[in-house]
Amino acid sequence: MDGINLHDPLFATYVVAASLIILKAVAMSWLTVVRMVRAQGGYRSPEDIKKTPLNPAPDPAQLLPNEDVERIRRIQMNDLESLPYFLVAGFLCVLTKPSLLLAQCLLYGYVASRLLHFLAYLTGQIHDIRAMLWTVGSVILVFMTVRTLLVALGA
Repeated sequence: MDGINLHDPLFATYVVAASLIILKAVAMSWLTVVRMVRAQGGYRSPEDIKKTPLNPAPDPAQLLPNEDVERIRRIQMNDLESLPYFLVAGFLCVLTKPSLLLAQCLLYGYVASRLLHFLAYLTGQIHDIRAMLWTVGSVILVFMTVRTLLVALGA
């Protein structure tokens, strides 16, 4: 499989897109922590309200849901529901050797749709906007997967 290296523009495109989407997903964990620290709440586990240098005045209310924290958790859950499919579908699609332009449109299009979905969710946009952005990413995933399947069946 001499084509799977970073000198192959198709594989390099996948690596860039996958790296961006993984960094975005990891950033959600950090953003959750930032929001919890800022709110001094939204914690989930009983041990989170023990007295520590980072929580010098624990309060049972810190275990109550905090909307700012929960919003990031919902964004992260949405990522966890879709990103693994992208990583696999994108890799398999690249193995079918699509044109570089098609691969860039699909892979970067998915990344753009997820970043825009994140911004829409973070800023509390109406469901219709989030749904439209989610749909774009979902259609890209379905297209990549069906195209890959058809190429594999024809091989």
